Amino acid sequence: MSISSDVDYNLLVVLGPTASGKTRLGVSLARTLDGEIISADSRQVYRGMDIGTGKDLAEYGDVPHHLIDIVPPGSEFNLFEFQRRFHEAFAAIRGRGHLPQLVGGTGMYIEAAVRGYRLVEAPENLELRDKLAGLSMACLAERLKLTAGRLHNTTDLLERDRLVRAIEIAEYERDREPGPLPEIRPLVLGIIWRREELRLRITARLRERLAHGMIEEVERLHREGVQWESLEFYGLEYRFVARHLKGELNRNDMFQKLNSAIHSFARRQETWFRRMERNGTIIHWLDGAGDPFREAMEIIEAHNSLSIGHPVREGLSR
Repeated sequence: MSISSDVDYNLLVVLGPTASGKTRLGVSLARTLDGEIISADSRQVYRGMDIGTGKDLAEYGDVPHHLIDIVPPGSEFNLFEFQRRFHEAFAAIRGRGHLPQLVGGTGMYIEAAVRGYRLVEAPENLELRDKLAGLSMACLAERLKLTAGRLHNTTDLLERDRLVRAIEIAEYERDREPGPLPEIRPLVLGIIWRREELRLRITARLRERLAHGMIEEVERLHREGVQWESLEFYGLEYRFVARHLKGELNRNDMFQKLNSAIHSFARRQETWFRRMERNGTIIHWLDGAGDPFREAMEIIEAHNSLSIGHPVREGLSR
């Protein structure tokens, strides 16, 4: 099945919290709709960080996918770089006559794509960095809030280098006009599970990742030169496994703390998606425990026929 050029969307989005089945649904839709997947995951861009980021590369099979394994571990990958590469992939996929599908759970990346964040590429400003060097974290955070107005990524407030870089970008953007953006008309699908069902899925997946070598993956990354301090900022799995490998947590405590942290992370993802809805993004919610592929195809077919008034599931179940 191919998508006609006169439908009212040019990007299909599949989002949801961690362990919700986004990749499986995205791949099934891509095979049906002649689509290509663009990953919206802030960690799957890193080569060699596979188990901890849940790449599930085997699920893709012959489905083309983009923005996975594109930068080395330990390097910086930011929102501007994601948006730039997303636009490149979007244009290339459209040029081949295929349907771009944005699939992932990093709300900031998804929102940057579908709502068109106006971003500019900011060079390093050594003079500014010298001025900021003597300021406390609290003063830096206040300066960023005053300059940026709103924060795209609150994790910038947790680490000094990231906070300084965020200020550098915000102050550079303030007086500059970004380039033109492509027209994005998204059809957004979201997978939702009952809270307890999702908790069981998260725990089961964590056990599976540990059994398939996640600890060994973190050991290898450190052996290849990724510092412990860097691993702290590459996601929960790398943070807690690194602490275990450094002897700060035994294996059981590592599992329990990591499991709890991932549950909290899933709730934060849901909170982000609810905020997207409040800000005007229409999300068509699919029952993860039912038949999300069938529900998705019903919504897609309704849009393809340019019909109106199709059912929209509003709000997240508790």
